Amino acid sequence: MGGRLFSYGLLVMAGTHLLTHVFTRVHTALFPVLQDEFSLSLFQLGLIAAIPPLCQTLLAIPAGLVSDRIGSRRLILASMVISAAGALLASQASSPVVLIVAVSLAYINTTLYHPAAYSFVTRLFGSKDRLRALGIHGSGGILGVALGPISISLIMGVLALGWRQVYLFWCIPFLLGIVAMLPIKSEPEDDVPAGGGEEKTNGTAMSLLSAGLVMFLVFIGIRMIATSMSESFMALYLVDDRGLSTSLASLIIGLNTLVGVLAAPLGGFWAVRFGEKRWLLMVYALAYACFGLAFVVPSNTAFVILYLGYGFFSFLGMAANSAIMAKLSPGRQRGLAFALFFLPGSIMGAVAPLMAASIAEAFGLVSIFFVSTATFFLALVVLKFGVRVPRG
Repeated sequence: MGGRLFSYGLLVMAGTHLLTHVFTRVHTALFPVLQDEFSLSLFQLGLIAAIPPLCQTLLAIPAGLVSDRIGSRRLILASMVISAAGALLASQASSPVVLIVAVSLAYINTTLYHPAAYSFVTRLFGSKDRLRALGIHGSGGILGVALGPISISLIMGVLALGWRQVYLFWCIPFLLGIVAMLPIKSEPEDDVPAGGGEEKTNGTAMSLLSAGLVMFLVFIGIRMIATSMSESFMALYLVDDRGLSTSLASLIIGLNTLVGVLAAPLGGFWAVRFGEKRWLLMVYALAYACFGLAFVVPSNTAFVILYLGYGFFSFLGMAANSAIMAKLSPGRQRGLAFALFFLPGSIMGAVAPLMAASIAEAFGLVSIFFVSTATFFLALVVLKFGVRVPRG
């Protein structure tokens, strides 16, 4: 495998990353419809949002270990098959329990996919091109997250079909993704530097759970509390508090992510100049300022502008986040390292929606987003003073 940007391997990874994330926000964007169809309370909606990430949590570490043992290609293929099965099951769901099982399969897909794919990409490129490659790979996942809610807007709003057809629509692209993976017969086994040769990493001398890595995971965990709380009830807030339709709310949520298709690769290129940590502090400060302001402005137009700004600045930091994790981990333990990288998101994704539901029932929906804003800035404090990133 070569390390060229826009090589077949990287493009396939970006494409499969897209498919892996199409269902990330679909079930929460459907909360207004599901609440009416199944007569669900806020706490029950919180459970629907929390159980799939809990399944991720249970499988995260095993997935990382399996990725390092059997290789990225096989695990990615397995993840695609599982997600296609989840989509097919969701398209036939007649109860909340069946839907939870189906969405959990889609989330298990991401648990298997992320350690394998990020390990593949970070080993394929040396330090010179790694940030750029991670930005390109990340843009695929961002596009997937955006296309999920946007597909709701198109299929339900324009074509006037039901929510089950949204899941059915995505089955065919998953089959195409499986076919695209088949020509990849080999993969890098160690880090490859820009200048050629072998980039030395000492898996025994360098402890995977170093102090820097642990604090970085703490930063991610705090950030994901805020992210999971706000994302779980965003569609319901837009419909109930802002008076928007379900299809329009889904479109806005999708656009918030769609801006990341441009922001993620740009962030990968610009972070090279500023350094990963400095870049993250700058763009996340701007993102969280936009997020907090969005919920105090009365105008829906101003809300959308600020909400899109939050998405854009957030995704500018995506590649830098992944690159820091690669710097803090040995090459031959990269699969396990990226399993740990996504573990805080899975844990908080299981806990935070229930926290958000309790806050909303006590103080109203909008209070979720004020608590999220404070939590975002707490995460920045941890990044600033607690995380040390190696140079080079």
